[in-house]
Amino acid sequence: MADRAWVRLPSGRRLDLLAPTPLDWTDADLATGLARTFRWGGHSAWPEPLSVAQHSLTVLALRRTRTRHRLTPAQELRELLHDADEGLINFDCISPLKPFLGPAFAELQARLSGVVATRYRLPPWSAEDKRAHKAVDIAVAAAEAVHVVGWTATEVRETLGIRAAVMAADPLAVRYGDPPWRPWTPDVAAARFVEELGALGARAGL
Repeated sequence: MADRAWVRLPSGRRLDLLAPTPLDWTDADLATGLARTFRWGGHSAWPEPLSVAQHSLTVLALRRTRTRHRLTPAQELRELLHDADEGLINFDCISPLKPFLGPAFAELQARLSGVVATRYRLPPWSAEDKRAHKAVDIAVAAAEAVHVVGWTATEVRETLGIRAAVMAADPLAVRYGDPPWRPWTPDVAAARFVEELGALGARAGL
């Protein structure tokens, strides 16, 4: 029997994780997957865990404020979708464990990221853009560690090895009117993610 790993998505479409194509999911499927995939191993000091969908919107919001030049719609899509593979496989592995999963898992992630890039016509990362993205992603992770999970700032630096300063302001709180850093329910996270994805897609001409 040939190797395959089928999942059936909420839309009814089927995705073979081992042989994905760019047409295997809808935007709503992706948003739902990201909203039901949790960061930090699902651990949270709040009643709800933090979804990758909310994290992705936070990274995009902060990236918009930390750039000297306005991002293009394609660049903003690339920020929003930087963890999109996790929504297709429904798994966000904490970084220290990734080496233990081996090269096959890294290849799977790369394969899924590749079809996402094709589907949404994402430009390749330049070295400068990748550095800017990583700086924002790490800054958001530091803030999540403290405000969502409950680590102290000292523990973030000394135990987790994250050197970014812990920002107090939640980049999404003003926009959505929620308590700062409170994780959203999956339904809310999916709706907000797919709204942003649709808007950016329209601006990018998708």
